[in-house]
Amino acid sequence: MDRQHNVDLSAFNTLGLDSCARDLVVYEQLGQLPELQAAVEQGERVFVLGGGSNVVLAEQLDALVIKVQSKGIRLLAQHDDGFIVEAQAGECWHDFVQYCLQQGWPGLENLALIPGTVGAAPVQNIGAYGLELEQRVHSVLAWSFKEGRLLELSAPECGFAYRDSRFKRDPAGSWLIVAVRFMLPRPWMPVLEYPDLNKQAHLAGKPDPETIFQAVCDIRRQKLPDPKVLANAGSFFKNPVVQTAQRDALKQQWPDLVSYDVGQGRCKLAAGWLIEQCGWKGRTDGAVGVHDRQALVLVNHGGGTAADIGRLATAIRASVRERFGVELEQEPVVVA
Repeated sequence: MDRQHNVDLSAFNTLGLDSCARDLVVYEQLGQLPELQAAVEQGERVFVLGGGSNVVLAEQLDALVIKVQSKGIRLLAQHDDGFIVEAQAGECWHDFVQYCLQQGWPGLENLALIPGTVGAAPVQNIGAYGLELEQRVHSVLAWSFKEGRLLELSAPECGFAYRDSRFKRDPAGSWLIVAVRFMLPRPWMPVLEYPDLNKQAHLAGKPDPETIFQAVCDIRRQKLPDPKVLANAGSFFKNPVVQTAQRDALKQQWPDLVSYDVGQGRCKLAAGWLIEQCGWKGRTDGAVGVHDRQALVLVNHGGGTAADIGRLATAIRASVRERFGVELEQEPVVVA
């Protein structure tokens, strides 16, 4: 492997944070795994980096950064109840979703335009517009640095939860996801229950997958800034899950509170709404700030650091806690 030293990572994270890796290698194929395993067994700390869309990188990373850039998509099987499609971890997620549609393998269109790579998608258990990744995962192929071997983990074995998985909960450097296999259902059925889609007049009736794909892209572009134009990590906080009784009590004081029932006496509160009510929308704090169209998104106007983002996130969480008694949890992983 070609090991690079003192590598600038500012172009490898969508928040555009100034960060430098002690060492970096590019992962492209399975033949590199034994050498990576040897590095770990020699006590080297590793950090796996995909598209950098869900991380807050420290200014200095004293680690071997594994930049995943493996490519390849193939249809493994076609059954009466669905297509099993495998994608290498380094594939761009949005491009993969679009490619599947072009091949006649629908089912991921609600997850269009989410930044990042295929390999990073299970770590975060990405979700949007009424669909969670776990609903489409057949299995994940991942190298276990603990066991020194390649494993195929079924969806239940991945331990998926809301914006969470075993890959995220286990200690950093435990896993290198090399490919993800998806079960895309047949017959295809549209997922349109989410309010932003449900109220789209042109999606009434029986829209095709391509129409839903385009609608999701249009909605995301209206709400969220393009990281290539304004550095950001997408939604920075999870929508907090609370007991329905707590939601009802909050609604007594704030009738416009936005929430979604999730069953079993619980509901999600819209984190963006909570943050906006605390006056954060459009505010800046030095080089960083809160987006002026979506309070859920923290942005870097240039020159921001992990410390700047951390200070802003802490202040936002404190104000939401003080006003609503609700604790926010951030989505991006802090890498120090």
